[in-house]
Amino acid sequence: MRDIMGLMKQAQAMQQKMTDLQAELDTVEVSGAAGGGAVAVTMTAKGLVKGVTVDPSLLVPDEKEILEDLIVAAVNDARQKGERAAQERMQELTKDLPLPPGMKLPF
Repeated sequence: MRDIMGLMKQAQAMQQKMTDLQAELDTVEVSGAAGGGAVAVTMTAKGLVKGVTVDPSLLVPDEKEILEDLIVAAVNDARQKGERAAQERMQELTKDLPLPPGMKLPF
């Protein structure tokens, strides 16, 4: 019975750590760029866009589609970096757990 109680305490501790990690990811900011830095996006690791910077040389009405594509690319770059940051923090959190390789949390 002691093993079950110990396991329950471990599960509760892990749940609290997961809650803390989720709150931390709200404050982790990542930046993505496209067009050699002509467009930059800052967002949280959870995907909330905080800011967009556009080089004034890109503000040409006839090249609107290029600017739109660069913004999409910069957002996707930042999103990938945010996902990577979240995954790294999750690995730190679960490094002592006997989980199979490649298992991702939360499920």
